[in-house]
Amino acid sequence: MTRMLVLTMAGTLLALVAGAAAKKPPFYEDKNNIMSVYDDDGTLHPVRSTALWEAKRIHIRENMQQVMGKLPLRSLKPELEVRIEGVKPFPNYMQQRISIRAEKEEWLPAYLLIPRKIRGKTAAVLCLHQTVTPGKAITVLEGKSPNDQYAHELAERGYVTLAPDYPGFGDYTKCDPYALHYVSTTMKGIWNHMRCIDVLQSLPEVDGERIGSIGHSLGGHNTLFLGVFDERVKAMVTSCGFNRFQDYYGGDLSGWSHKGYMPLIEKNYEKNPVKMPFDFTEVLGALAPRAVFVNAPVKDANFAVEGVVACVEAAAPVFDLYGVPDNLQVAYPDCAHDFPPDVRELAYAFLDTRLKPVKAP
Repeated sequence: MTRMLVLTMAGTLLALVAGAAAKKPPFYEDKNNIMSVYDDDGTLHPVRSTALWEAKRIHIRENMQQVMGKLPLRSLKPELEVRIEGVKPFPNYMQQRISIRAEKEEWLPAYLLIPRKIRGKTAAVLCLHQTVTPGKAITVLEGKSPNDQYAHELAERGYVTLAPDYPGFGDYTKCDPYALHYVSTTMKGIWNHMRCIDVLQSLPEVDGERIGSIGHSLGGHNTLFLGVFDERVKAMVTSCGFNRFQDYYGGDLSGWSHKGYMPLIEKNYEKNPVKMPFDFTEVLGALAPRAVFVNAPVKDANFAVEGVVACVEAAAPVFDLYGVPDNLQVAYPDCAHDFPPDVRELAYAFLDTRLKPVKAP
């Protein structure tokens, strides 16, 4: 009898995973209690195994694509090609201004910083900028914004860093995701950032199994979005990047629904958090068991801190389920929408413990 029960449970798990990938995902009304998953018959099951969570993770990805549009098939990606547009030496690294072939006829501008003293292969970090006109430049010394220079600071610590522009910023102002048949700029960003991971994995200096991503504000949530769709990203730092939709400006999702993000939030979901197919409670949980560091200032006017606390509390059981509770860490500094030096130092140390090899005594 026991063996029959085990076989039945195993069959149920396989059916849940297969069903999650094969049909339109179910709508989850309670996105604060993310430890539950629907089966094909519409029955809600408590998530008590990683196999069941994998089925829920598929639902989360699919529900995100209801709003963002489908992730393009990786088989359609163009051959990887990088053009070096310029080189600028710094004491501890070389900075290259490059263009990455993102689409067949479209190029993504970026900075690539390669440390001078690399023995063997090193870790790499994708560095995503906030909503500022200079775009990627703010993450390097050209940006003149010390709290945003994480591409520079991480290169100084020995990481290869790559900082691309988001559509509409920096040298990427002519990019029109909708003319390229994307449903959202958010999904175009995810595609571009996946191409950046392709570039990092192609570099002889980089260990392709030790890649992270970091970002503030716009870059903070783009780091999470990338992580959900690209499991090659092993460690993530998100600063001032999210809260629950119901806590975002009192539930007014206008800021998420313009062309720079996801217009379907207005068109299909009336900018109503209750009608949204996904929330950041689920996004954060979908990253487990990989490592995530969150900077959530208590005076952040963009992303009210109580909404971040709710997301962390909702996602923590997923990390517990995988046996890695320490892979979700949060700092709550007493400041506004910023990434202050002491928190950046905590974030960099977090990346070090996850991406740098342990030195032999």
